[in-house]
Amino acid sequence: MPTILYYSREGHGEVEIEKKIDCPVCKGDYKNCRLERCPYLKDVRELLSKIVKTKTIYGSSPPSALVGSHGYPRVSLGPLVPPFIDDTSLIEKHEEWLDIPLEKILSMRLSLVYGRTHVKVYEAKSPDRLIQNIQEVAMACKPVNLEMILHKEPKINPNFSVRTTPSGPIANLEKISIAENPVTFKVVEDVVDDVDLKAGEAILKLYSSGVPDYNIVRLLSVGLLGTKAWRKIVPTEWSITAVDDVLGRRFREHVKKNEWVTEYAVYSYKAHYNKVAILMMPGPWGFEVIEAWRKFNQIKVYTDSELPRESDRYPENVGGAYHAIRFPILEKLYRDRKQALVFVVAEVDEGWIPLGVWRFREICRRALRYAPRKFSTLNEALDEISMIVDTPIKILAQNSRIIKFHKLQEKITQFIER
Repeated sequence: MPTILYYSREGHGEVEIEKKIDCPVCKGDYKNCRLERCPYLKDVRELLSKIVKTKTIYGSSPPSALVGSHGYPRVSLGPLVPPFIDDTSLIEKHEEWLDIPLEKILSMRLSLVYGRTHVKVYEAKSPDRLIQNIQEVAMACKPVNLEMILHKEPKINPNFSVRTTPSGPIANLEKISIAENPVTFKVVEDVVDDVDLKAGEAILKLYSSGVPDYNIVRLLSVGLLGTKAWRKIVPTEWSITAVDDVLGRRFREHVKKNEWVTEYAVYSYKAHYNKVAILMMPGPWGFEVIEAWRKFNQIKVYTDSELPRESDRYPENVGGAYHAIRFPILEKLYRDRKQALVFVVAEVDEGWIPLGVWRFREICRRALRYAPRKFSTLNEALDEISMIVDTPIKILAQNSRIIKFHKLQEKITQFIER
């Protein structure tokens, strides 16, 4: 089980406490979210009430597909389709979501009907016609008009997940009819047809060709990447982390060969009740995320890190957000041909609900677009971070392995210079 630390900021100093911090939407139990009481579903209630009265959904998939993890290796698989024809591409474009209201993101996502079928993950190697149609939709780079025939009227059961974006009503899928030829990237067709190309290499080839990461996630998830013998359907939440990790590792190989940064640089950005502060310090590659959840004047802290020369291990505390944050930072260092020790504070404030790890990836990318504040000492940089985030620096420093490593490195350097 991950280590979770709770702190209260009331009074003088920090006092460790043990109290559950609830989600503002459903009091901590996302499975109990209900349409009639969720404050974020007001704009989609009328639309959803019409959906549940029909077994036929005709609309424009963004395109989008979802693979659940429950019951693995037998999982649910299917397209996500809103009950209308339009340019629905924004429903999948994470990079544009920071600039639109949180309520609109929810409205878009919860309008998607999930028509699911239950399959074994290895059916990707010899898919039936229904799976082939789902895969054809997943390959598209523009919205696809299609008709879904469902076994029963869909049930409204908003699905909130820490890693993935939510979807709306759910029903078992009987048939899909694609009303047009999907538009695809040529490189996607080439990679899907190449049954001798390993999944990791396929991800790198797609990314280097300009295919958005969420498109790559979709292809991996529906079983279209990898060698023929190893292709399988992968739960969407696992695919998200896999793509972030594969791309991050490749950039890291190059970053470790670069020269160190020479100053302390602080980048920051906030959006949708989430806030990120990134500190790059002189030193060999090392990385740490402290994720702080704030609720009712209390702070819940998770942390994971990788110090120089440490073996890779799964970030069991921060989870998929760790890789989502690491990837754009390594992407930036690769472009700049630099290497750094990196310390990240990712805060989640009241008002946020689970919409997936995309927000940390995109907030980091946005932060790194702007010129950083630069400092000559660690203390100056930490003072800057204290003005950006609400988590006390004392708590951050106590829980940071990277800060402790860097201070030790400074002492060793000073001793050698003497």
